[in-house]
Parts: sequence; structure tokens; C-alpha cells
Amino acid sequence: MPKCTADQMSFGRLGRRKIDANFEGGALSSDGGLMLLRQVDRRIGLSRAVAAALHDPRNQDMIVHEMRDLVAQRLYALCCGYEDLNDHAALRNDPLMQTAVGKSDELGSSPTLCRLEKRATRSDIVALNRVLVEQFIASQKTCPDELVLDIDASDIPLHGDQEQTEFHAYYDHYCYLPLYVFCGKAMLACVLRRSGSTAPSMPLP
Repeated sequence: MPKCTADQMSFGRLGRRKIDANFEGGALSSDGGLMLLRQVDRRIGLSRAVAAALHDPRNQDMIVHEMRDLVAQRLYALCCGYEDLNDHAALRNDPLMQTAVGKSDELGSSPTLCRLEKRATRSDIVALNRVLVEQFIASQKTCPDELVLDIDASDIPLHGDQEQTEFHAYYDHYCYLPLYVFCGKAMLACVLRRSGSTAPSMPLP
């Protein structure tokens, strides 16, 4: 049986190791990869480029969360597998997420991020695709002699009563069918479409 005090549990020794359990770990996070994402983002400037491309109709005198911080928060969360905006109810207080974004206090809430995404316009989407192209160009050390573009669609399964949901017989489920443009492993453009669509719902840049 472990020996217990008010703030510590002792589990004896294992060789030269003394095994104790206490509550002095401080603020903890399981997403250590966030710091690597932060370093990559700082080097290529993706979150700043995306923030600059998006229109921001908010009253600048009343802004609590800068556009770049909101974009970085959403990007980093997606990279860590947190696709649902509801995840940010907890992530906004995650010390490692805050550090990665560059803040020391609460980040954007789920409703704040939802408003950010819902106010995106067609012009914003075109501008974001241009950011992808510019990032691709910046990643090339020399001008390539040839570029091979891979243009294809892929399904995004839908659950519940999603907007403009349609059933796709080939994939055998309800889904969106976005159109992607790749050059090697680099994505140059993405066009969100209904699964019954046979043409892009917006022009490619």
C-alpha cells in the first residue's frame, strides 16, 4: 500500500528510483507537438499570410483577439486533430496552445471561431487559395522546369443535418465532395462542393 500524506503518495523505490505521486505538476498539456507547429509557422509565415488575406469587419477598437491569433489557434488545433469547434471550449485555456499562439491568457472561444468561419466570403476563399499558391512558390529553391497538377475530388463524410448535404452512391454515404488541386504533396487550391456537384462551385484562382 502506498504511504500517503496530505499532498503526496509514496510508492516506494525501484532500484535507485524513488517513486512519488503528487499534485505539483502545474499546468499540463498532452499536445507537445504544438511547439514544433509554432516554429514551422513562424518560419513560413502561414498564419500571418492567412490573417492578412481575410477581411475583418470587426470594430478594431473593440477587438480582444487579433485575426492572426484566431487563425493560428484554429490551424494548430486542426493539425492536432481537434476538428470540432467545441474542442476550443477547453483548448482556449490549454497552456501549451496559448504558448504556441503567443498569448498568456484565454484564447478565442468556440463562438468566436464559429463567427470567423461563417463570415468568410467567396473573395476570402479565393484569397486563401492564393496564399496556398504563394506558399508553394516560396518553398521552391529553384524554378522547376515542369509542374504536374493533380486535380481530383475526395469525400468528406457528413453526420446529422448538415447544410446542403447530399447522398453519394459511390461512397455510399452523405458527404461533401471538395475538389483539390495538388502539385506533388503541396495543395494549391481547394473548392468545397456538394456531393452531387459535377463542376466547381467557385472559380479557381
